[in-house]
Amino acid sequence: MSSADIMAMHQYLTFTLGDELFALDIGWVKEILDNTNITRIPRMPDFIRGVINVREKAIPVIDLRLKFGMSGTVFTTNTCIIIAEVRTEGDFILIGLLADSVQEVLELEQDRIDPPPRMGSAVDTRFLIGLGKLNERFVLILDIGRVFSNEELSTARNAGGMATENMETVVSASACP
Repeated sequence: MSSADIMAMHQYLTFTLGDELFALDIGWVKEILDNTNITRIPRMPDFIRGVINVREKAIPVIDLRLKFGMSGTVFTTNTCIIIAEVRTEGDFILIGLLADSVQEVLELEQDRIDPPPRMGSAVDTRFLIGLGKLNERFVLILDIGRVFSNEELSTARNAGGMATENMETVVSASACP
C-alpha cells in the first residue's frame, strides 16, 4: 500500500440507529461509554436527553434518533453514548450521541464513498458526507458539523453549563456542616 493510498483512506466508527448503519469520522470521536445515568434538564428540546457526568464535567447527551425524526432511543444493554467533539462558532463542544449499538472502526478508501443520495435516505442528506459501500451493505457517513445548527449546539452547551452549576451547588451544599 502506497502512502497515497493511506492518505486516501479514512477511519470511521460505525454505529446503528434502528436498522440503519451510520459512520462518524474517528477524528471527532473522543470516547465511547456504556449506557449511563442521564440527568434530565428541564425545558430542553426533546432530542437533548440531558447530561452525563464525565470526569466531573457535564456533557449534554443528544438522542440522534429523535434528531433524525425516528422514535426515541429505547435503552438496552447495547445502547452506547459516543462522546464526540463538534465545532461551533469558532469553538469546540463535547456532546454525547446516543447510539443503539456501536459496531466497529472501519477503513474506507475514498473511491468506496459515493455522494449522498438525493432521496430515499433515513436522514436529511445535508447531514451526510456520503454513502459508503461496505460489502453488501451501505453505511451513511455523517458530517457531524452539519447535523446541528449553532443554535442547537448553543442550547446543548447551556444544558451542560446548567448542570455544571447545579453540580457546584450540590458540592457546596454537601460541604456545609
